[in-house]
Amino acid sequence: PLGWRIMSLAFGTLALFASMRAMWFASQTRAASLLTGLFVATNYLLFVHARIAMLDVFMVGFTMLALWMCAGAIRENETARWRLAIAGVALGCAMACKWNAIPLAMLPGLTFLAARLYAGRRRPLRSVRGWPVGGMSLWEAGIWLGLVPLLVYATTFWPFLYWQTPGFTGHGPIELHRHMLALQTQVPAPHGYQSHWWDWVINRRAIWYLYENVDGAQRGVMLIGNPVTMWFGLIALGWCAWAGWKEGRRDCIALVVLYVASLGLWVVAPKAVQFYFHYFLAAMVVSAALALAVERLWQRGERMVPWVLVLGALGFFAYWYPILTAAPLASDQDFLRWAWTDGWR
Repeated sequence: PLGWRIMSLAFGTLALFASMRAMWFASQTRAASLLTGLFVATNYLLFVHARIAMLDVFMVGFTMLALWMCAGAIRENETARWRLAIAGVALGCAMACKWNAIPLAMLPGLTFLAARLYAGRRRPLRSVRGWPVGGMSLWEAGIWLGLVPLLVYATTFWPFLYWQTPGFTGHGPIELHRHMLALQTQVPAPHGYQSHWWDWVINRRAIWYLYENVDGAQRGVMLIGNPVTMWFGLIALGWCAWAGWKEGRRDCIALVVLYVASLGLWVVAPKAVQFYFHYFLAAMVVSAALALAVERLWQRGERMVPWVLVLGALGFFAYWYPILTAAPLASDQDFLRWAWTDGWR
């Protein structure tokens, strides 16, 4: 039914469009923006989560919106005030959806702070000169990128003050967050689809959201990353690190930092049971990194590798489409067409 899918679809569309706009402002090239859209749309994670009722797509949608606004503010300083205001609201909403967004939500404000302190102004709090946004002081940026996200985040919990939440007998937002943290750090029974961050990086462990007889046919929904995008995207991230260091490319540096922040949370998080969908944000970054790498190869006159990567990503998406969309399958053993390894079963 479309009814309960509408909001997920809307935020999946927002995530796709916002990621392309963020890349446009970051790279200023049409090719990189379009390639980002292609690799993001076919990375499997966005497509699957845009069709089901999970919070992850809302968190990613708000995060991509915030990155779009921040990139636009840096590129077009005259629009920075309203863009950063929107970014602040989006960051607060992203954190309220899932705590996965917290490391990325901290980055815009910390980047602004580090840039102004590095510039060595005599009055860093009030100076409006220099990168990342000329004409805006550090204290004002702190309002949009620090105070506003926290206020928005806190506001989303306001209804809980008037509800009776099952399993929670405390009072006030602080006790509620202690209860939430306790739930996140408890050690439940092992789950058949649980995995670790290193499994996500190499695309080793899938999740089957569905595999049963529905409406008279065997159907399944498999969550794994597009092998072309996830594996070659890691190589692209390595190139981004090199290009950022050697060429000073801020778009490449930004992607590396975003990837480390989104994945680093799960390296240190005290969450006993983790799943592949926690890699969603990092997978969006990997998709963007591959877009930049393919664009660079094309600029250098390479043709075969870019075409292989683009057509490969599209081809794998087309092949996987039935098991991403719960299409009718021929038999209950049809999953073997896509479950190539034990980790994908």
